[in-house]
Amino acid sequence: MTRRLEGKTAVVTAAAQGIGEATARAFAAEGAKVWATDVNLEKLNDFEAVGGITTRRCDVTDDASIADLLVKTGAPDILFNCAGYVAVGSILQTSEADWDFSFELNVKSLYRMHKAFLPPMIDNGGGSIVNMASLASHLLGVADRAAYTATKAAVIGLTKSVAKDYLPDNIRANAIAPATVETPSLQERIEATGDAEAARAAFISRQPMGRVGTPEEIAHLAVYLASDESAYTTGQIHVIDGAMSL
Repeated sequence: MTRRLEGKTAVVTAAAQGIGEATARAFAAEGAKVWATDVNLEKLNDFEAVGGITTRRCDVTDDASIADLLVKTGAPDILFNCAGYVAVGSILQTSEADWDFSFELNVKSLYRMHKAFLPPMIDNGGGSIVNMASLASHLLGVADRAAYTATKAAVIGLTKSVAKDYLPDNIRANAIAPATVETPSLQERIEATGDAEAARAAFISRQPMGRVGTPEEIAHLAVYLASDESAYTTGQIHVIDGAMSL
């Protein structure tokens, strides 16, 4: 049986852990040649024994680092932009530094990645771009996530713009908008509260399914959007939230 991404090349950012790691593994399991990238190359060592995955350091806030990556990968068929940062706090609690870094990593990095990878993807006949958004965006207000919510609304807007502008070039662009997912980032935020048990209970209590999502569940959706199975789908925001938005 042919695997769903057989013969395709994929570039994944923030692949060292969480959703990025799970998606890189899922892409490879479905036959893709995967370039798993992260700013921390050491954290990518777990991929060494995984067939189909090549690791490279890439800082998505740096044009030269992205250009160097592109030289190595060439034009991918799949680009999964997963790098992101969750700033905690209301607008009055958010420092200017946190605001600026949130937009630098969550939004401007996508600008840089699209600017670098879109031209070769177009020249290569097209491809699928998947951007990591969030339910915390214009889709749903979430307490104490002012900067994060603003950036993820921007990611959704950018995704729709790319889908519209490059449809004639056989480029598809979609976004995934999860609710809370069990990742190292979530664990760090839970521990930072000083009361991990209460913080975890609070995260779970807002999920109607009674649990948070798993990175693998997000990765399954990313595989679908990366594959030819979703060939009729572009410019869409795919909510995967355990019914949080109902």
